[in-house]
Amino acid sequence: MTDTNPQKLAEQCAEAMFARDQASQKLGMEIVSVAPGKAVLTMTVSEDMIQGHGSCHGGYLFTLADSAFAFSCNSYDKATVASGCSIDYMAGAKAGDVLTATAEEQSRGGRTGVYDVTITNQDGRTVALFRGKSYQVRGPVINSEENT
Repeated sequence: MTDTNPQKLAEQCAEAMFARDQASQKLGMEIVSVAPGKAVLTMTVSEDMIQGHGSCHGGYLFTLADSAFAFSCNSYDKATVASGCSIDYMAGAKAGDVLTATAEEQSRGGRTGVYDVTITNQDGRTVALFRGKSYQVRGPVINSEENT
């Protein structure tokens, strides 16, 4: 049974999604916090994520931001997917850096929403800025037979 308290509901949604999210788990992402329309995730850059110029491959940065986006826009127990995303890279990340992706809802109405994600390193330096547009599909996040 899902909770009617918005904070508890967001936590239940994150728990249910993360249990099914092999990609985020395999990359070592951790959920720091969730709230309605918000999520904070961390990921440590491993040697396997380093590209030919000696910094973290942009695809991994995008994946971290996309995961934070997903947890923030699915915090209402309404199954929601990305309809479009963009990212701007501001600085490189090195092996061993601990990255934090903070996703915040900018707007949500009807079946669509807009979410901004800022990725920072352990020194507070902005590594990337991401914007995701969401679209609500049918079904819940928690107890969805389609997602199990």
